Amino acid sequence: MENGHVEIEPDVFAATSVAEIHAALSYLQRQEASVTQRLNDLIASQKDLSRELGRLDLLRAHLGTQVVNARAISNGMLSDAASTANRISSAVKQLDHEQSNVKATLEVVEQVAELKSCVLGVHGSMGAPQDWETAASYLQRASKVPEEVINGSFAEEIVPTAEVPDPPRVTLDAAAESLCGLFLREFDKAAKDGDGSRVTRFFKLFPLIGRTDVGLDAYGRYVCHGVASKARTNFNSAPPAQRNEGFFYANTITKLFEHIAQIVDGHEPLVERHYGPGMMAKVIERLQIEADVQGGIVLDTWHEERAIDRKLTDIRSYAFSFLVQSFKAPQRAATGTPRSSSPANAATRSSEDEGVNMKEIDSLLGESALMLSRWALYARFLSSKCAPRESPDPPGIDHGLTMPQFLAASNLNRKVNSHLIEPFNFMTTFFLRRSIEKAFQLDESPTDLNLNPAKPLGANPPFITSAVDDVMYIVNQVLQRSLATSQRAIVASIIPTVGQILGSDFVGMIQRKMRDESYPKPLIQGGLPPEDKVIAFLVLINNLDVANDYIRRIIETQLGTPTQPSTNGEDTSPTSPFHDLFPFGHDATFVENKLKSMGHSFNAKTTELLNDSIQVTFHNVLKPRVRPILAEAFRDIDYAPSGDSANVGQQEDEGDDSDFVKSRFGRGWGALIRPIKRILTPANFDRLLTVAMEYLATVLEKRIKSYYGRVNELGAVRLERDISGIINTAIVGGKYGLRDAFIKCTQMTLIMNMEDDEWEEVADEQSDESGIPWVLDVEERRRVRAIVKGG
Repeated sequence: MENGHVEIEPDVFAATSVAEIHAALSYLQRQEASVTQRLNDLIASQKDLSRELGRLDLLRAHLGTQVVNARAISNGMLSDAASTANRISSAVKQLDHEQSNVKATLEVVEQVAELKSCVLGVHGSMGAPQDWETAASYLQRASKVPEEVINGSFAEEIVPTAEVPDPPRVTLDAAAESLCGLFLREFDKAAKDGDGSRVTRFFKLFPLIGRTDVGLDAYGRYVCHGVASKARTNFNSAPPAQRNEGFFYANTITKLFEHIAQIVDGHEPLVERHYGPGMMAKVIERLQIEADVQGGIVLDTWHEERAIDRKLTDIRSYAFSFLVQSFKAPQRAATGTPRSSSPANAATRSSEDEGVNMKEIDSLLGESALMLSRWALYARFLSSKCAPRESPDPPGIDHGLTMPQFLAASNLNRKVNSHLIEPFNFMTTFFLRRSIEKAFQLDESPTDLNLNPAKPLGANPPFITSAVDDVMYIVNQVLQRSLATSQRAIVASIIPTVGQILGSDFVGMIQRKMRDESYPKPLIQGGLPPEDKVIAFLVLINNLDVANDYIRRIIETQLGTPTQPSTNGEDTSPTSPFHDLFPFGHDATFVENKLKSMGHSFNAKTTELLNDSIQVTFHNVLKPRVRPILAEAFRDIDYAPSGDSANVGQQEDEGDDSDFVKSRFGRGWGALIRPIKRILTPANFDRLLTVAMEYLATVLEKRIKSYYGRVNELGAVRLERDISGIINTAIVGGKYGLRDAFIKCTQMTLIMNMEDDEWEEVADEQSDESGIPWVLDVEERRRVRAIVKGG
């Protein structure tokens, strides 16, 4: 191998020429030289190899001597030591085993001695001294002795004495049972006498004798008796007449919950100190049974005294005649039925109002909301008290509180759902819809509005009807009251319902008024709509914009501001503003999403109608006057002037004709747009102006093209100035982005005024190589260039 290549061995016997024989001979010579070199190297290293072999022989001789010595030491010395160590190890193991047996025996003896001491101590304490605390402490000490020792034969042989002849297990069980009955009697007597110190004294003794459940049950009965007594006092202290005034039932159930909370807070340290951590939960369960009874009485009485079922029946029978008839306005007008605001319908509306008293419904909703919020606080308090001491959630993840099963399945929770939540949802839906109906029944438009810029307006902006403020006030009130209940079931029902009712009734009524009462339709073909119709239509458009802004602000207020990032390295995750109101599970996030969803839904409905209304306003009010304004602005303007005779006689009283077109257009456009701008909200005016600019740009493009062959170089300069003046005048008072609608126009006048060398550079340009972002393609640019004579 040479340079990484394998040299092929030539076969001398297969050679067919002298050259091949020479090649084979050369190969054989190279092979001979290589073999000779290797042999020489081996011979030269033979001396070193012989020397190393000699050293190995010497080392082997020394190693053999060491092996003989090691065997001698192992056989002569270590064998005796190994056998001795084995004997010692076995003896140590036997000694350890015997020692552990002795220790176990001593421990059993000590435990039996302790057991005997406890048995005698219990017997002695329960005798003449009647020292119940000492007797209980002896029983507690005995409980620490293992069961197998107490029940073992050794204890049964050693512990019994002449005074206490029974086996220790029998003695201890009998003593515990006797003490339990005694403590229970004494506890009940102390509770009956109201002796708090004696109640505490005997309550502490139950865990010592192994009767924790009995003690907790007795304690539960004791505190429940106090709850029941206090609740009856609160409920019966007021005469029947007073129960119908104010929020009597809400205050009563609030006192019940507060009393239970005070008991839990006040007694928890005592219970957990003597019974162990978490044992207060059993007392809370017992308290909840009493809360079910007392709270159920309050809710049942409230439901009956307030005649909730009858009011729900009245609500179901309410027909919403005004809303229904309003949506049937065209048919009503065709059949000659009196309009909704006429005196003919006043009696009907009055009778309906008498059937359902809105003040009573509002009062019931307020009282229901207060009771529900108190129940939410109570449930949150008990859930936090019964929650595990260590959160099962991983660090950084919070799944919220979990309601204990005994509370979720309680009778009071079921009555809260049937007596409060379900009627609340039903009455709130009616209250909102009836309020919207009444707002439109009493709806008033702003007075003294006109389209004459010279006359002052008789009201203050924004110009909207009274229904918007009335309805949005009610919506805000409904949302606040619903959220204050802290009930997910109410939020899940009310918030989507608010969005649906606003979309169907509120937006629907405005849409119906636009279509049937205020549509800006000209009285004669080709004319302009009546002024009162235009004003009414613009006010209704404002209604939508202002309502949309109201809802956005209401939702933002409710959502609040998320927690800002911390600068001290602590948790920076945002916290829901509803975390305190809705602490269970992911309820806070659920509520937040419901509010946002309602806002998006309402915005979508109002935006759709707004866009349609803006289009109607433009096509019926502005569009018919745009072309005449432009025609007047460009009247008698010659864009192919020759010499000093250009536009002679056209100056009239206009002054300098350099802004002749702009000034004409400004007068006409101002007279058209200023009256409308005064009435519309800024956002609506921007919407209208955006539509108008798109149309105006289209009309200007067509006018520029109409000058084909009638524009010379001087006229092109003036045309560019006139178009620029019109654009500047049109967008005054609007956003700068409105200029984007006129990009085509400006590029057309730019091309018309280019020098020939400039034009040649951009004539065939496919993109913005020259720095101009073209909206005109190559063919369009060529046609525009051809507008100018000789272009």
